[in-house]
Formats: sequence, C-alpha cells, structure tokens
Amino acid sequence: MATLNDIAKKAGVSASTVSRVLNYDETLNVPDETRKKIFEAAESLSYKVRKKVKKNNNLTLGLYYSYSLEEELQDTYYLSIRVAIEKKLKNENINVYRIRKNDKKIDIKDLDGIICLGFFIEEDIDKIRSFNKPAIFVDSNPDDQVFDCVIIDLWKSTKDAVEYLINLGHKNIGFIGGVDIDIYGTKYYDLRQEAFEKISKEKDIYHGEFIQIGEYNPKSGYMLMKEIMNKEKKPTAIIIANDSMSIGAYKAANEMNINIPKDISIISFNDIPAAQYLVPPLSTIRLNTEFMGEVAVNMIKERIESKRKIPLKLTIPTKLIERESVYKGGNYE
Repeated sequence: MATLNDIAKKAGVSASTVSRVLNYDETLNVPDETRKKIFEAAESLSYKVRKKVKKNNNLTLGLYYSYSLEEELQDTYYLSIRVAIEKKLKNENINVYRIRKNDKKIDIKDLDGIICLGFFIEEDIDKIRSFNKPAIFVDSNPDDQVFDCVIIDLWKSTKDAVEYLINLGHKNIGFIGGVDIDIYGTKYYDLRQEAFEKISKEKDIYHGEFIQIGEYNPKSGYMLMKEIMNKEKKPTAIIIANDSMSIGAYKAANEMNINIPKDISIISFNDIPAAQYLVPPLSTIRLNTEFMGEVAVNMIKERIESKRKIPLKLTIPTKLIERESVYKGGNYE
C-alpha cells in the first residue's frame, strides 16, 4: 500500500498537501492541475507493478470521455479508470488521440478504434456511430447490438452491501446517492438506488425517509448526511453511492459528534485511494477500475485485429473491502 510520502514524492508536493487533497479539504487553495497530479499519483501507486509489454504495432485509438476535469476531480472514479487505460495503452505502445466534442469524421479518419469512457447522451452516441469505427464503452452500455462494453455489476454489489448489513443486525438502513442529468434535463437514476429500494422492500426493511439523492461529490455527501441524521428517527447504517460522497458524510458526522461506526455504520463504493486514509478507514465496494481499463484496451484491440462483427458485453464483479467504518458489535432495533 502506497504511503502519503510515496504519493507526495511522485506528485512533487508535501505529504500534508496530499492528505488534505485526498480528504477534499475545501480550505486548501491549490490549482486543479496539482489536485489532478495527486489523484493520478495515488491511483498509479495503488496498482501492482506489471512488466511492460514491448510490442511493435501501429494502432492509434481514440479516447473519448464525457466529463470535465472538475467532475473528474470531484469523483475520482473515472479518473482511476482513465489512468488505467492510459497506462495500458502506454505499455502496449498504442498511440492515443483524445477526441473532443467538436471533432468530426475527418478528424478521426485515421483512428483504428475508439474507447468511450463515462456517461454519454444520445447525441454523443449518434456521433460515435457516425464515425463508423470499432468502439467500446466503459461503464455504460448504450447499444449492445453495435458496441462492445465493460460494465460493473452494480445490482449484485448493492445487494451484497444490504445483506452484509442485515446479517450484522441492521434494519434501519439509509441510502445516499446521486442522479445524472443530460443537457436536455433528462434524469438517469442510479442503478444502486433502484437495487437498494427493491432489495429493501423485499427484505421488509424499506424506509423512504432514509433515502437522500443529490450529486456525486463531497459537498452533496456532507449535506445529505446532515439531512438524514437530523431526522427524529435515524438509521443505524448508510450505504453511500461513492467514496467522494462518503468523505463529505464523514465531515458532517464529525461536526454533529456522531461516531463512525458506533453511531452510524457506513459502506461506500469505488475504493479510491483516499478511502484507506479516512478515520476510521472506509469499508467500501471495490469496483476494480484498473481491471476495467485494462480489459477495455484488450477488447478493442482484439476486435480490431480479428475484425469481429459480434459485439461483446463484459460485466466485472465487485468485492466488499471490510475496514473499520462498520460496527460489528451492536444490538440494533
């Protein structure tokens, strides 16, 4: 496991700056580029060192992602996948072209294929179709009759989290999540929320007042945690949609003198590097983002080289990483 000093050395900053950035300290005034270097260093150092594969190929792949630098820094889930993709491309000696929103067919005519990372609106998907290039979507599945895709089994991972808490005696379980909104104002609800609500109802432990939905960032996690924990009846455990929101929830709990995990247990998603540095260390569902990135590169290479016509859909399993944010000795009503 990389230390704060390891990350600081790689990013060229102090260990205290690393700690404050990884914990989303809003009082720290550093450029976004410095934050980006720290998050990328943390992601890079969390990977197992792999022997570099020396290959002589002339492939050029487009990398098209749907989010801004600000969004990537607020929720480092996509940053971790991007780092893995870029690392794999570098190891394979594959040329990279970053596709921009205003690129046209003529701009990408020499590309062999496209890796699409993130959440894309229909307009973007139509544009990608018009490029007429082999394409793979990472973390979304807009058209599995045409495109390869690599996705996470969020339904099962949510079910695992709920059942884990139930087996520890929890009956009053909350959920903090987010929603994606495209440029037309259409809302796309998180599969984790859908799974949580359905499974909670099946287990007869559903509490609608314990569900709070906002944005996928620390500020929203902070506000939603306060919203839930200010209610007269409170949950004993909360499942949070990502680790960035959980960092905000930790801050809210600290301000409210709520002890994690004795007063409230927390399980999150992603397992970003910062999760292990929280106090207490955060229990979270590891989404295997490094593996997602590597597999995406392998799949698009194989499709290009074999000229495969039938698209593939690969669902990546998850793993619950038990740390110290879930209390195991309670007697819950």
